[in-house]
Amino acid sequence: MSILWLQVFNGLSLSSVLLLIALGLAITFGLMNVINMAHGEFIMIGAYTTFMIQRAFQAYLPADAFGYYFAASLLLAFLLAGAVGWLMEILLIRFLYGRPLDSLLATWGVSLVLQQLARTIFGAPNVAVKAPAWLDGGLALAPDLILPYKRLFIIGLACLCILAVFLFIYRTRSGRNIQAVMQNRQMASCLGISTQRVDTVAFSLGSGLAGVAGCALTLIGPIGPSIGTYYIVDAFMVVVLGGIGKLAGTVFGALGIGAAGTVIEYGTSATIGKVIVFTLIIAFLQWRPSGLVTTKSRALD
Repeated sequence: MSILWLQVFNGLSLSSVLLLIALGLAITFGLMNVINMAHGEFIMIGAYTTFMIQRAFQAYLPADAFGYYFAASLLLAFLLAGAVGWLMEILLIRFLYGRPLDSLLATWGVSLVLQQLARTIFGAPNVAVKAPAWLDGGLALAPDLILPYKRLFIIGLACLCILAVFLFIYRTRSGRNIQAVMQNRQMASCLGISTQRVDTVAFSLGSGLAGVAGCALTLIGPIGPSIGTYYIVDAFMVVVLGGIGKLAGTVFGALGIGAAGTVIEYGTSATIGKVIVFTLIIAFLQWRPSGLVTTKSRALD
Protein backbone atom coordinates (compact mmCIF):
# COMPACT_ATOMS: atom_id res chain seq x y z
CA MET A 1 0.00 0.00 0.00
CA SER A 2 2.86 2.39 0.74
CA ILE A 3 4.27 1.83 -2.74
CA LEU A 4 0.90 2.74 -4.23
CA TRP A 5 0.65 5.97 -2.25
CA LEU A 6 4.25 6.82 -3.12
CA GLN A 7 3.43 6.43 -6.83
CA VAL A 8 0.38 8.67 -6.41
CA PHE A 9 2.52 11.30 -4.71
CA ASN A 10 5.19 11.05 -7.42
CA GLY A 11 2.52 11.53 -10.08
CA LEU A 12 1.12 14.56 -8.26
CA SER A 13 4.62 15.97 -7.79
CA LEU A 14 5.44 15.59 -11.49
CA SER A 15 2.10 17.15 -12.40
CA SER A 16 2.80 20.17 -10.20
CA VAL A 17 6.20 20.70 -11.86
CA LEU A 18 4.62 20.49 -15.33
CA LEU A 19 1.84 22.81 -14.23
CA LEU A 20 4.25 25.47 -12.99
CA ILE A 21 6.18 25.30 -16.26
CA ALA A 22 3.09 25.30 -18.49
CA LEU A 23 1.17 27.99 -16.61
CA GLY A 24 3.08 30.87 -18.19
CA LEU A 25 2.89 29.18 -21.59
CA ALA A 26 -0.87 28.86 -21.20
CA ILE A 27 -1.00 32.68 -21.26
CA THR A 28 1.54 33.43 -24.01
CA PHE A 29 0.51 30.53 -26.24
CA GLY A 30 -2.96 29.64 -25.06
CA LEU A 31 -4.38 33.15 -24.77
CA MET A 32 -2.13 35.18 -27.06
CA ASN A 33 -1.48 32.53 -29.76
CA VAL A 34 2.23 33.32 -29.72
CA ILE A 35 4.49 30.29 -30.20
CA ASN A 36 7.21 31.33 -27.77
CA MET A 37 10.16 28.98 -28.16
CA ALA A 38 12.09 31.13 -25.69
CA HIS A 39 9.76 30.13 -22.85
CA GLY A 40 12.37 27.67 -21.60
CA GLU A 41 14.91 30.46 -21.34
CA PHE A 42 12.62 32.43 -19.03
CA ILE A 43 12.69 29.31 -16.85
CA MET A 44 16.50 29.48 -17.04
CA ILE A 45 16.41 33.16 -15.99
CA GLY A 46 14.39 32.26 -12.90
CA ALA A 47 16.77 29.42 -12.03
CA TYR A 48 19.91 31.53 -12.34
CA THR A 49 18.27 34.36 -10.42
CA THR A 50 17.81 31.92 -7.54
CA PHE A 51 21.45 30.89 -7.83
CA MET A 52 22.64 34.50 -7.67
CA ILE A 53 20.35 35.41 -4.75
CA GLN A 54 21.69 32.40 -2.86
CA ARG A 55 25.28 33.56 -3.39
CA ALA A 56 24.38 37.11 -2.36
CA PHE A 57 22.81 35.90 0.88
CA GLN A 58 25.85 33.74 1.61
CA ALA A 59 28.28 36.58 0.93
CA TYR A 60 26.61 39.63 2.44
CA LEU A 61 24.07 38.51 5.06
CA PRO A 62 24.37 36.63 8.36
CA ALA A 63 24.17 32.86 8.28
CA ASP A 64 20.84 32.80 10.12
CA ALA A 65 19.26 34.84 7.30
CA PHE A 66 20.08 32.21 4.66
CA GLY A 67 16.72 30.48 5.13
CA TYR A 68 14.91 33.50 3.70
CA TYR A 69 16.78 33.59 0.39
CA PHE A 70 14.33 31.30 -1.41
CA ALA A 71 11.33 33.51 -0.67
CA ALA A 72 13.27 36.50 -2.03
CA SER A 73 14.28 34.43 -5.05
CA LEU A 74 10.67 33.63 -5.93
CA LEU A 75 9.75 37.31 -6.03
CA LEU A 76 12.87 38.45 -7.87
CA ALA A 77 12.69 35.57 -10.38
CA PHE A 78 9.14 36.61 -11.23
CA LEU A 79 10.10 40.27 -11.58
CA LEU A 80 13.27 39.71 -13.60
CA ALA A 81 11.76 37.16 -16.00
CA GLY A 82 8.70 39.40 -16.36
CA ALA A 83 10.91 42.40 -17.13
CA VAL A 84 12.80 40.47 -19.82
CA GLY A 85 9.46 39.31 -21.24
CA TRP A 86 8.20 42.90 -21.23
CA LEU A 87 11.29 44.02 -23.15
CA MET A 88 10.98 41.12 -25.59
CA GLU A 89 7.33 41.90 -26.28
CA ILE A 90 8.07 45.57 -26.98
CA LEU A 91 11.08 44.96 -29.22
CA LEU A 92 9.99 41.81 -31.06
CA ILE A 93 6.74 40.04 -30.28
CA ARG A 94 4.34 42.93 -30.93
CA PHE A 95 5.43 42.96 -34.58
CA LEU A 96 4.69 39.25 -35.02
CA TYR A 97 1.07 38.86 -33.84
CA GLY A 98 -0.89 36.83 -36.35
CA ARG A 99 2.32 35.40 -37.84
CA PRO A 100 2.86 32.11 -35.96
CA LEU A 101 5.69 30.79 -38.13
CA ASP A 102 7.61 34.06 -37.89
CA SER A 103 7.12 34.20 -34.11
CA LEU A 104 8.33 30.59 -33.80
CA LEU A 105 11.54 31.30 -35.72
CA ALA A 106 12.19 34.65 -34.02
CA THR A 107 11.69 33.35 -30.48
CA TRP A 108 13.81 30.29 -31.27
CA GLY A 109 16.60 32.67 -32.25
CA VAL A 110 16.11 34.59 -28.99
CA SER A 111 16.34 31.33 -27.04
CA LEU A 112 19.70 30.53 -28.64
CA VAL A 113 20.99 34.02 -27.83
CA LEU A 114 19.88 33.76 -24.19
CA GLN A 115 21.43 30.31 -23.79
CA GLN A 116 24.76 31.53 -25.15
CA LEU A 117 24.58 34.60 -22.92
CA ALA A 118 24.07 32.34 -19.89
CA ARG A 119 27.07 30.21 -20.92
CA THR A 120 29.18 33.35 -21.22
CA ILE A 121 28.18 34.67 -17.79
CA PHE A 122 27.86 31.49 -15.71
CA GLY A 123 29.81 28.93 -17.76
CA ALA A 124 28.64 25.77 -19.48
CA PRO A 125 28.76 23.34 -16.49
CA ASN A 126 25.67 22.95 -14.34
CA VAL A 127 25.56 24.62 -10.94
CA ALA A 128 23.75 23.53 -7.81
CA VAL A 129 21.45 25.54 -5.57
CA LYS A 130 21.31 24.60 -1.90
CA ALA A 131 17.79 24.43 -0.51
CA PRO A 132 17.07 26.27 2.76
CA ALA A 133 17.10 24.16 5.91
CA TRP A 134 13.31 24.28 6.33
CA LEU A 135 12.93 22.33 3.09
CA ASP A 136 15.30 19.52 4.11
CA GLY A 137 13.87 16.18 5.16
CA GLY A 138 10.38 14.91 4.60
CA LEU A 139 6.99 14.11 6.09
CA ALA A 140 7.02 10.53 7.39
CA LEU A 141 3.56 8.97 7.03
CA ALA A 142 4.90 5.43 7.44
CA PRO A 143 8.31 3.78 7.85
CA ASP A 144 8.58 3.31 4.08
CA LEU A 145 6.51 6.33 3.02
CA ILE A 146 8.32 9.65 3.33
CA LEU A 147 7.14 12.68 1.35
CA PRO A 148 10.01 15.17 0.74
CA TYR A 149 9.31 18.70 1.89
CA LYS A 150 10.77 20.05 -1.36
CA ARG A 151 8.15 18.23 -3.42
CA LEU A 152 5.38 19.23 -1.04
CA PHE A 153 6.49 22.85 -1.34
CA ILE A 154 6.39 22.68 -5.16
CA ILE A 155 2.86 21.22 -5.02
CA GLY A 156 1.77 24.03 -2.71
CA LEU A 157 3.48 26.63 -4.90
CA ALA A 158 1.69 25.31 -7.99
CA CYS A 159 -1.67 25.53 -6.21
CA LEU A 160 -0.90 29.09 -5.07
CA CYS A 161 0.10 30.15 -8.60
CA ILE A 162 -3.08 28.65 -10.07
CA LEU A 163 -5.17 30.54 -7.53
CA ALA A 164 -3.32 33.80 -8.19
CA VAL A 165 -3.69 33.50 -11.98
CA PHE A 166 -7.36 32.58 -11.66
CA LEU A 167 -8.08 35.59 -9.46
CA PHE A 168 -6.14 37.87 -11.81
CA ILE A 169 -7.73 36.64 -15.03
CA TYR A 170 -11.33 36.29 -13.81
CA ARG A 171 -11.62 38.74 -10.90
CA THR A 172 -9.69 41.86 -11.92
CA ARG A 173 -10.25 44.52 -14.54
CA SER A 174 -6.88 43.84 -16.16
CA GLY A 175 -7.69 40.15 -16.41
CA ARG A 176 -11.06 40.84 -17.99
CA ASN A 177 -9.35 43.15 -20.48
CA ILE A 178 -6.98 40.32 -21.40
CA GLN A 179 -9.92 37.98 -21.99
CA ALA A 180 -11.71 40.58 -24.10
CA VAL A 181 -8.68 41.30 -26.27
CA MET A 182 -7.91 37.64 -26.84
CA GLN A 183 -11.52 36.85 -27.79
CA ASN A 184 -12.16 39.83 -30.08
CA ARG A 185 -9.30 42.29 -30.51
CA GLN A 186 -11.17 44.72 -32.81
CA MET A 187 -14.24 44.95 -30.58
CA ALA A 188 -12.11 45.43 -27.45
CA SER A 189 -10.22 48.24 -29.16
CA CYS A 190 -13.49 49.91 -30.17
CA LEU A 191 -14.58 49.82 -26.52
CA GLY A 192 -11.50 51.79 -25.45
CA ILE A 193 -9.20 48.99 -24.27
CA SER A 194 -5.54 49.55 -25.07
CA THR A 195 -4.78 46.27 -26.83
CA GLN A 196 -1.07 47.05 -26.99
CA ARG A 197 -0.88 47.51 -23.21
CA VAL A 198 -2.88 44.32 -22.66
CA ASP A 199 -0.48 42.37 -24.88
CA THR A 200 2.50 43.64 -22.92
CA VAL A 201 0.94 42.83 -19.53
CA ALA A 202 -0.12 39.34 -20.61
CA PHE A 203 3.26 38.43 -22.09
CA SER A 204 5.11 39.81 -19.07
CA LEU A 205 2.86 37.80 -16.75
CA GLY A 206 3.49 34.58 -18.67
CA SER A 207 7.24 35.22 -18.66
CA GLY A 208 7.23 35.97 -14.93
CA LEU A 209 5.43 32.71 -14.17
CA ALA A 210 8.11 30.87 -16.15
CA GLY A 211 10.68 32.53 -13.88
CA VAL A 212 8.84 31.20 -10.81
CA ALA A 213 8.92 27.71 -12.37
CA GLY A 214 12.67 28.04 -12.87
CA CYS A 215 13.09 29.00 -9.23
CA ALA A 216 11.14 25.90 -8.17
CA LEU A 217 13.21 23.64 -10.45
CA THR A 218 16.35 24.50 -8.48
CA LEU A 219 14.92 22.37 -5.65
CA ILE A 220 14.91 19.28 -7.86
CA GLY A 221 18.44 19.24 -9.27
CA PRO A 222 21.32 21.23 -10.76
CA ILE A 223 20.67 23.95 -13.30
CA GLY A 224 22.41 24.93 -16.52
CA PRO A 225 22.00 27.08 -19.63
CA SER A 226 19.86 24.42 -21.34
CA ILE A 227 17.55 23.64 -18.42
CA GLY A 228 14.54 25.10 -20.22
CA THR A 229 14.94 22.90 -23.30
CA TYR A 230 14.30 19.80 -21.19
CA TYR A 231 10.77 20.96 -20.36
CA ILE A 232 9.57 23.05 -23.30
CA VAL A 233 8.05 20.13 -25.24
CA ASP A 234 6.23 18.85 -22.15
CA ALA A 235 4.90 22.36 -21.49
CA PHE A 236 3.47 22.67 -24.99
CA MET A 237 1.94 19.19 -24.65
CA VAL A 238 0.20 20.22 -21.42
CA VAL A 239 -1.30 23.35 -22.99
CA VAL A 240 -2.40 21.61 -26.19
CA LEU A 241 -3.83 18.59 -24.36
CA GLY A 242 -5.73 20.75 -21.88
CA GLY A 243 -7.25 23.02 -24.51
CA ILE A 244 -5.90 26.25 -25.96
CA GLY A 245 -6.66 29.26 -23.78
CA LYS A 246 -8.30 27.37 -20.90
CA LEU A 247 -6.80 27.59 -17.42
CA ALA A 248 -8.75 24.56 -16.17
CA GLY A 249 -7.55 22.61 -19.20
CA THR A 250 -3.94 23.37 -18.32
CA VAL A 251 -4.50 21.95 -14.83
CA PHE A 252 -6.17 18.80 -16.15
CA GLY A 253 -3.52 18.40 -18.84
CA ALA A 254 -0.69 18.57 -16.31
CA LEU A 255 -2.44 16.13 -13.97
CA GLY A 256 -3.11 13.71 -16.81
CA ILE A 257 0.41 13.75 -18.23
CA GLY A 258 2.01 13.55 -14.78
CA ALA A 259 -0.16 10.65 -13.61
CA ALA A 260 0.14 8.73 -16.88
CA GLY A 261 3.90 9.24 -17.03
CA THR A 262 4.42 8.00 -13.48
CA VAL A 263 2.25 4.91 -13.93
CA ILE A 264 3.79 3.92 -17.26
CA GLU A 265 7.37 4.57 -16.15
CA TYR A 266 6.79 2.35 -13.10
CA GLY A 267 6.40 -0.69 -15.37
CA THR A 268 8.90 0.33 -18.07
CA SER A 269 11.61 3.01 -18.11
CA ALA A 270 11.69 6.81 -18.24
CA THR A 271 12.46 6.94 -21.97
CA ILE A 272 9.91 4.33 -23.01
CA GLY A 273 7.34 5.84 -20.66
CA LYS A 274 7.70 9.29 -22.26
CA VAL A 275 7.35 7.80 -25.76
CA ILE A 276 4.17 5.97 -24.75
CA VAL A 277 2.71 9.08 -23.10
CA PHE A 278 3.36 11.22 -26.19
CA THR A 279 1.83 8.51 -28.40
CA LEU A 280 -1.30 8.46 -26.23
CA ILE A 281 -1.53 12.27 -26.36
CA ILE A 282 -1.28 12.26 -30.16
CA ALA A 283 -3.95 9.57 -30.39
CA PHE A 284 -6.23 11.53 -28.04
CA LEU A 285 -5.80 14.75 -30.03
CA GLN A 286 -6.72 12.87 -33.21
CA TRP A 287 -10.03 12.04 -31.55
CA ARG A 288 -10.50 15.38 -29.74
CA PRO A 289 -8.40 18.09 -31.45
CA SER A 290 -9.69 20.87 -29.20
CA GLY A 291 -8.27 19.22 -26.06
CA LEU A 292 -9.80 18.28 -22.74
CA VAL A 293 -11.59 21.59 -22.10
CA THR A 294 -13.20 23.47 -24.96
CA THR A 295 -14.76 26.91 -25.25
CA LYS A 296 -18.46 26.97 -26.05
CA SER A 297 -19.30 29.45 -28.77
CA ARG A 298 -22.14 30.28 -31.13
CA ALA A 299 -19.74 31.57 -33.75
CA LEU A 300 -19.83 29.82 -37.11
CA ASP A 301 -16.37 29.05 -38.50
